[in-house]
Amino acid sequence: MKISNILDHIDSGHMALPEFQRGYVWNRDQVRGLFDSLYRRHPVGGLLVWATEAKSAAHRGDGPLAAGVVKLLLDGQQRMTSLYGVIRGKPPAFFDGNAAAFTGLRFNLESESFAFYQPVKMQDDPAWIDVTDLMRRGASGLGEVIARLSQVPALAPTIGDCVGRLSRLLAIGDIDLHVEEITGADKTLDVVVDIFNRVNSGGTKLSKGDLALAKICADWPEARDAMKAKLKVWNDAGYRFNLDWLLRSVNTVLTGEAKFQFLHDKTADELQDGLKRAGRHIDTALNLIAGRLGLDHDQVLFGRFAVPVMVRHLDRRSGVLGEKERDKLLFWFAQAGMWGRFSGSTETYIDQDLAALDEDGGGLDRLLEQLRLWHGSLRVEPGHFTGWSLGARFYPVLYLLTRMGGARDWGTGLPLKASLLGRMSRLEVHHIFPKARLYKHGVPRDLVNALGNFCFLTKDTNLAISARPPEEYFPEIEANHPGALASQWIPADPALWRIENYRDFLEARKVLLAAETNRRMEELLHGELQWLDGRAAGSSAAAPVITGGVASEAEERALESLNAWVVGHRLPPGVLAYDFADPDTGSQRAVFDLVWPNGVQEELSPPAAVLLNESAETLALASAAGFRCFTSVEAFKRYVEREILMETAL
Repeated sequence: MKISNILDHIDSGHMALPEFQRGYVWNRDQVRGLFDSLYRRHPVGGLLVWATEAKSAAHRGDGPLAAGVVKLLLDGQQRMTSLYGVIRGKPPAFFDGNAAAFTGLRFNLESESFAFYQPVKMQDDPAWIDVTDLMRRGASGLGEVIARLSQVPALAPTIGDCVGRLSRLLAIGDIDLHVEEITGADKTLDVVVDIFNRVNSGGTKLSKGDLALAKICADWPEARDAMKAKLKVWNDAGYRFNLDWLLRSVNTVLTGEAKFQFLHDKTADELQDGLKRAGRHIDTALNLIAGRLGLDHDQVLFGRFAVPVMVRHLDRRSGVLGEKERDKLLFWFAQAGMWGRFSGSTETYIDQDLAALDEDGGGLDRLLEQLRLWHGSLRVEPGHFTGWSLGARFYPVLYLLTRMGGARDWGTGLPLKASLLGRMSRLEVHHIFPKARLYKHGVPRDLVNALGNFCFLTKDTNLAISARPPEEYFPEIEANHPGALASQWIPADPALWRIENYRDFLEARKVLLAAETNRRMEELLHGELQWLDGRAAGSSAAAPVITGGVASEAEERALESLNAWVVGHRLPPGVLAYDFADPDTGSQRAVFDLVWPNGVQEELSPPAAVLLNESAETLALASAAGFRCFTSVEAFKRYVEREILMETAL
């Protein structure tokens, strides 16, 4: 079938994109390469389509389908979207991606090469032809272009060659592409998606969540948009969730299972009701976690896959919990986060916990017993606070203690509750012993950024203290706000405030932090302290050996700025302070600074990690796990520009 006819079929609604397809992900270099191959009449591959009834076809976008049989693109989406975008000068109706990838393509009549528009290089050079303008005007516009070029002295002698080249470019629309059809009553959505995955085994393979969503959209076409709307609300509130995560909660509400296959037989009405209930219970869970535990933003929301389990329990209770039941559920959530319950085989552990809730004689007590048997004693030991960096498992615990307890700001003496207003009241991480002084004293990086050296203060107070040593500013705080130091678990012995005793200070504060954590956990249990006790969990009390991590606020700011830069280029954000865990045990092995687990160009580029100032051990661990590693912001930006956006090659 001619390319021009295929584009006409897209316009008329006879060809579209199935709902389960992901969006457009090609970059400019791929678009340029496609047109170069077509111009030179090199093979670019055929198309694979699913011929099915329009009335039962779940397709992407708002464009209407034609009546009768339609063809849904299984293989060839990126090529056809690029061709449509350049030749029509606009994205197709099913488009979901960055239109800049195919906007502004130019063709050079002298070198017969393609490049995207660069004003300095091209604006005064008539040899550069706007491909979209030529394609849209067609043969009727070809004469005007030739007449204009014949007036250019540098091109006039070769006008014959120019005419041939322009005609060859314009004739791209007449190139035939082989279109292979999949059709027949036996070609169900399951079969077609399996074919799609086989064809795309080296590219955009569908996840279990994608497959489930494809089936949902077959009955409820607006499902994806409805879920994205909910995700945006949470994102605006400071929580970054994805479709798979939300779908998991819809699943637990409707089926009591983690595996998406159990959603397949649900009707559109049931699914809409499930999303409504899941959204309501997620809101409740987040409000409970923020209000009672103080974990009020994405970076401190550890154990987020515990939320679908909480949603199931809330749904069974119609969203109404008494105080003791509420606190027991929050105790389970906090403990699941501390010990990495869902950092390993997520689906398996969710299923186990759902079964504990739903089985005869089950419920919260059975859920807690299962957690205790899995991990052992749930009491916190001082050694658990040996971790370092903003990505340590117990970093959220320190934040929890600050918000949940009576921790007070050292500048104002006021409790550090979530109700503080104003930009300068936003909580910041404060190094109790200044980093520069510790480094000057020969303290290694992991101890400089140890959790025991962290506390949370308002921005105003953090700026006021600056880089003064504790032995200088601690006495002032105690004089101005008696008890404020103790409220942040600072050892009372002034000898420990001196830099030469820094290691002893850390050990003493870890004891205080562990004791406070256990007190807060006991508070949540309302006297049912049996859940904190149990067999020792092997080496649970030993200092964990964890490499890597965001070492300072300066690193965090640099990584957040890099993430904003990536998002500004219409690419997905990375995960800050990525918890790299053992897939079998869930135990934390490392913290990677900033990670794209599915690639910057999702599923089409390798997993990427930005690791600033990390050890060779951390780099080796990330490399062995399949991450492409970058040790500077500049190196990562060059990678994105050259290999993802292809900007430097234009």
